[in-house]
Amino acid sequence: MNEKRLNNLSKNYSWVKNLGIIAGLIIIYGWALRGLEIDAETLVSSWPYMTDFISRLWPPNLEIIDVAIKALIETIQMSLWGTTMGAVFSVPIAICSAHNIAPKWLQLPANFIQNAVRSVPSIVLGLLFVSATGLGAPAGTLALGIYTIGYLAKFYQEAIESVEVRSIESLQVGGASWLQVAQYGIFPQVLPLGLGYTLWMFEYNIRAASVLGVVGAGGIGFELVNYIRAFEYNKATTMMLVLLVVVTVIDVISSKWRQRLEAK
Repeated sequence: MNEKRLNNLSKNYSWVKNLGIIAGLIIIYGWALRGLEIDAETLVSSWPYMTDFISRLWPPNLEIIDVAIKALIETIQMSLWGTTMGAVFSVPIAICSAHNIAPKWLQLPANFIQNAVRSVPSIVLGLLFVSATGLGAPAGTLALGIYTIGYLAKFYQEAIESVEVRSIESLQVGGASWLQVAQYGIFPQVLPLGLGYTLWMFEYNIRAASVLGVVGAGGIGFELVNYIRAFEYNKATTMMLVLLVVVTVIDVISSKWRQRLEAK
């Protein structure tokens, strides 16, 4: 009898708890929506302006396709080098951040570096390196490299922390050194995830490089912004379509590679 009452009380508590969570979410989202101050009438009245802008984008001007391809190649080069540099520097930061292999006194500064890098917008990094190296691809490449560290270091850290604990403990019990534990217990498990994250970041950096063009950091974004500023929307559409095709192709290829790596 007491056991039945306890079960009923547990069910009632669970029901009240779920109801409280739902009510809390409604309050939070309502507070956020109120802070946005969205005016529905303004959105409805602005529709003609939006359609007018979209109509100016079409049809694309294919006369500049050679310029678009050249800028796109530069964007891919920026993303390739930026992702590679960021990945190289992310590895030691991730190792120092992982709670299952790094001492606590080392975790704090390593995690701080990650958070500090992620808190700086990519455009600010672009402005910083444009002021150092001038307009063009070098500034964009350096900005992407630093920007990549903030994310890949975190992804690598999560991969390291998801390693099967028993495999590490069995090596330690067998008298393996720290280097042997990393080589035989951690590295084989982390490598597929790490490569998958790196491929995803490379794909993302191609889109991020187009944003860096706003501050003159080279790539297809630089040409895109110049066409928009000159009100040559048809040429800007060509740039966006070329970028869309390449990003789609890279997404398909990298997704297949990531699936193969995960399967292994």
